Amino acid sequence: MLRVHFTPQDLRRTRIAEGADPLWETVLSLHRLRESRTEPALAAWRQHAARHGPGPLRMLLPLVPPRGYFPDFLTPAAGSAGVEPGLEAVMTTPRRRLRGDIGLLAGQTYRPGHGQHAAPPSWMRSLADGEPAALRALARSLRTYHHTALGPGWPLIGQRVEADRTLRLHALRQDGAEAMLRTFGPEMRWRRPVLEVTYPRDGDLRLEGRGLLLVPSYFCTRPVTFVDTELPPTLVYPAAPPVREAESGRGARPETGHAEGLRLRTYGSGALRGFQTRFGSLTGTRFQGLPLGVRSDA
Repeated sequence: MLRVHFTPQDLRRTRIAEGADPLWETVLSLHRLRESRTEPALAAWRQHAARHGPGPLRMLLPLVPPRGYFPDFLTPAAGSAGVEPGLEAVMTTPRRRLRGDIGLLAGQTYRPGHGQHAAPPSWMRSLADGEPAALRALARSLRTYHHTALGPGWPLIGQRVEADRTLRLHALRQDGAEAMLRTFGPEMRWRRPVLEVTYPRDGDLRLEGRGLLLVPSYFCTRPVTFVDTELPPTLVYPAAPPVREAESGRGARPETGHAEGLRLRTYGSGALRGFQTRFGSLTGTRFQGLPLGVRSDA
C-alpha cells in the first residue's frame, strides 16, 4: 500500500489535471498494446503495424517493459501542455536524471538468469549519456507512435478523461478536496489525513505542502506515480468511463492482474507478436528492488 500524507495546505493545493496528458497516455498505452485484446483507441495502430511493422516500438518497448519500472523522464510535467512541449522536456532532460532513470531500468530488466537479455541495447547507453542523436531518436519515436497510434482515437480518450474530470471537479467544487478524495475507491481510499492507494509495495509519499496533481488516464489500469519523490507529486489513476459506457458494460475493462505502482507501469497486440519473438519479452516489476519509503515507487 502507498500512503499519501496530506497537510491542510496540501488539501488546498490538490487539483485535477486539465485534460488527458499526451505523454502519460502514450507511455501507458504501450502496456495495453501488449495485451492481446481489442482496444478501440488503438485500432488504428494495429492496422498500421500490420502493414508497416513495429517502427517506433523498437525503441519504446525496451524503455517501457510489460511490468515494473519505466523511466520518470518519459512523462515530464510539461507534457500536460501538449505533445511538443513534453517532447522538448524529454530532449532537455539533465544527464544525471537520464543516467539514474535508465540505471534503474537496466538493473530491473537486464539481469542474467531471469529470462531476459543480459545487457541493454547500445542505444540505451547513448541515451543515458545524453547524446543528442539518441534523445532526438527517442522524441521522434514518441511523436510517431503518439500521432499514429493515439491520434485517431484521441477524441475517445479525451471523452473518457473529461467525464472523469467532471465527476471529480463537481465533488471538489461542491464540498472540497476531502469529498473529492472520497470519490475514488476502492483502490484509493481517503482516511484523513492519508490517501491509501492499493500498491504492490508498502511506502509513504509525504506531500509536505506541495499538493497533489491527480491525472485521470484512459490507459491506466492501476494508480501510478513517480519513483523520484523530488518530482512534483503526481498520481495517475484510471479514468472512470462515461455513465453510458459504464451502464452498457462497454467501458468496463476486465482485470488483468497487472500492477502499476509508484511508477509501476504495464501493458499490449497481435501485431507485436513478431517483435516480441525477435527481441524477447521484457518483464520486470516496477517496484522490485526499490526502497519505497523515501520517494520510491514502481
